[in-house]
Amino acid sequence: QAAKRARAAMRIGTHSGTFHADEALGCFLLRRTGEFRGAEIVRSRDPEVLGALDCLVDVGGEYDPPRRRFDHHQRGFAETFGHGFTTKLSSAGLVYKHYGREIVSQELGLDSSDPQLDTVYLAVYKQFMEAVDGVDNGVSQWDAAGPPRYISNTSLSSRVSFLNPQWNEDESPERQREGFDKAMALTGEEFLECLNYTFKVWLPARTIVEEAMRGRAEVHPGGQVVRLPQYCPWKEHLYDLEKDLAVERPILYVLYTDQSGKWRIQCVSKSPGSFENRKSMPAAWAGLRDGALDEASGIPGCMFVHAGRFTGGNATYEGVLQMAIKSLESES
Repeated sequence: QAAKRARAAMRIGTHSGTFHADEALGCFLLRRTGEFRGAEIVRSRDPEVLGALDCLVDVGGEYDPPRRRFDHHQRGFAETFGHGFTTKLSSAGLVYKHYGREIVSQELGLDSSDPQLDTVYLAVYKQFMEAVDGVDNGVSQWDAAGPPRYISNTSLSSRVSFLNPQWNEDESPERQREGFDKAMALTGEEFLECLNYTFKVWLPARTIVEEAMRGRAEVHPGGQVVRLPQYCPWKEHLYDLEKDLAVERPILYVLYTDQSGKWRIQCVSKSPGSFENRKSMPAAWAGLRDGALDEASGIPGCMFVHAGRFTGGNATYEGVLQMAIKSLESES
């Protein structure tokens, strides 16, 4: 009973007025921890009020984890998540950096020593949290050239902004608090959805792709063709696994079956999100289907090659493998 009373007495502070996704999510995350479960959220800009609270998020001008101060607005602040990420953290990113492993472990029932814990912890930062940090800090997603700096799979920040009272609506503290509570629920629900997707869908797919990449020399001795034993989301894993496995020659084609049991070949793009292939299929095959494609390629069982030359199909594995081999050998 004493422990329950202590948890209920914990108070988390954030600023009053207009709210954003980062502090709403940061407060939600803290309340999923053992230390702050059931904590009261206090919204204020009064230094005396804030100074008496157990934890501050996005307010106070301090980043001091031992004292549970998680602001990012102060001059000279340049904290990042580490692990190769370079986007400056928002208050949500700060909370996730220090409490994320605990939250992932608790939500998924993973032991702290389970190797899957760190994999999921890092993946959720990349696929979800980093976009919140980037948007809040005004970091452009794109360089003038090259791949995106971070992946944004949600317009979460925009939807949170719409929960604020508008210029011609009631802007009372009560109305602002109502919107903030909705923002915590919205950001929290999407965080948990991402976490569960990462563990139940993303992680099993990564295992399949990794095993297929390790066995790629059995598909073709050049090691640039991967055969998946079943279809799974592979694109978001291949680039990371090429680095992790120290792949010397870039993978050019991935083979897999579609829902009808026919075989597909897909070109690997130059970078995540790019529409430019590392090596397209032959120009002479572009847009052809069935018999016309059989004749042009010299491979039986062909079904199609897209006009963009990034994907094609064949009725058999032997046929789709020949499509990959001839594409490797092609000059066009």
